[in-house]
Amino acid sequence: MADNTEEIKTVETKAKTVKAKVVVEKAEEKLTDYSVIKTGGKQYVATKGIKLRIEKLIGEHKEGDTISFDEVLLTCVGGKYTIGAPFVAGAKVSAKIIDITRDPKLIVLRYRAKSRYHKKNGHKQPKFIVEIL
Repeated sequence: MADNTEEIKTVETKAKTVKAKVVVEKAEEKLTDYSVIKTGGKQYVATKGIKLRIEKLIGEHKEGDTISFDEVLLTCVGGKYTIGAPFVAGAKVSAKIIDITRDPKLIVLRYRAKSRYHKKNGHKQPKFIVEIL
């Protein structure tokens, strides 16, 4: 991505004309292999070698374990797309657990004005850091 070029284009809207910088990438750089996986109620773009911070999975896991994601929504291999309905049949993405950690603490505060009522709790969401294989 080092040899991207910048172009200044004129964009016309209803109110005014605006000049904006637009980054133009090479077409062959966009055609990388990737998949879109679903885990923990969220969707992630998974490319080989990328590290993702995902929700903790059910079961006993430790650092160094290999896990497999079966809920693959989309795959792109060599510029050819396969879209699932809802999942791509037979597609799997494997990943290695690098670290088991928790998010920074969130403060949950309940407060009622003029009634001397307040409750304060903290919460740290458990997370996995995985590397896509």
